[in-house]
Amino acid sequence: MTMNNRPHRRVILSALSFVVCSAGLGIMPSSLAAVSEVRVGVILPLTGDKATFGQESLNGLKLALEKAGKESPTLNLKVEDTQGTPSGSAAAVNKLIATDKVNVIIGEVASSNTIAASTAAQSAKIPLMTHASTNDTITKGKDFISRICFVDSFQGAVMAKFAVSNLKAKTAAILVDSDSDYSRGLRDSFKSAFTAAGGKIADDLVISYSQKDRDFKTQLIKVRRALPDVVFIPGYYTQVGSILRQAKELKLTTKFLGTDGWDSPDLFKIAGPAASAGHYVSSHFAADDTDPRVQEFVKEYKARNKENPGAMAALGYDAGFFMRAAVKKAGSNDPSKIRDAISAMKNFDGITGTITLDPNRNAVKPAVIVQTSEKEFKFLTRVNP
Repeated sequence: MTMNNRPHRRVILSALSFVVCSAGLGIMPSSLAAVSEVRVGVILPLTGDKATFGQESLNGLKLALEKAGKESPTLNLKVEDTQGTPSGSAAAVNKLIATDKVNVIIGEVASSNTIAASTAAQSAKIPLMTHASTNDTITKGKDFISRICFVDSFQGAVMAKFAVSNLKAKTAAILVDSDSDYSRGLRDSFKSAFTAAGGKIADDLVISYSQKDRDFKTQLIKVRRALPDVVFIPGYYTQVGSILRQAKELKLTTKFLGTDGWDSPDLFKIAGPAASAGHYVSSHFAADDTDPRVQEFVKEYKARNKENPGAMAALGYDAGFFMRAAVKKAGSNDPSKIRDAISAMKNFDGITGTITLDPNRNAVKPAVIVQTSEKEFKFLTRVNP
């Protein structure tokens, strides 16, 4: 992962609050009367090589809170820039807990960063809910950690099934980011599901690269010699864009399969015309989904931010309303009660799908499959768990 040496930066969002009312939730008004404020820490990569993920998440969260209103009790945000690193994420959590005395935390995006952050939050018994980190291990053994996104064992299996059933793929290669817990977990889940369905992945076609790499031609030449039916790249848009561009330069025409780490408008800026080849990607959301609620969100987000939302914006939006509902249910700013309320959430109707947390505090929810075009992702289908 690229390190960013700029000073750790704190961004404070003031004048943001939301309504916490008892209507329809079975909470007595008196139980909420004593709650004047819920302090919510937010940890996101606002600088560094995943900054578009952080900014989109924050834009979605801000839109949700603005729509929710300003009546008491207030939800006061303290936003910390993690700089997109594990050490920055851990430092951000420690700062929010020790100095800002937050009651609950939302974030991070990248799984390696959330793993580092969750260790600090769990130790302090402050609930941390990630909206976007999908590595299966994040919540294991940590009862204060939860997520509202699907897990990689589901996402990897979705793409393996799509490759076999829809693309009729019999052979595959995998390009894996050796620096990323996210990428390694998806490598394993895709490989297991693909081979179980009768596909073949040769050992020498599970090929590693580093986040520090900028030249991927050695790995791609190896793929070109083998000519697998598909190439699975569970990576982030910064590296994937370069891989797609260099694959086009090498005249490699194999279809690429990707995951939610691709889902950034910067992918198309980096990849250029190479993105137009129609590669297939699993994600949480598609802006051209015809669902009326999705289209309402897209319209509101675009009016506010002058661009279409990506998956991280939709997940940030869902995180805002999900946390609002959990605090309503808790009727308290006590971290343990908020933790319990988050864990008990069922059938939350989000923009990214209906969300129910399982006993391990992981979201059971659908994925979508999108296809790359010249400048954007196009919705193909929704896959239920």
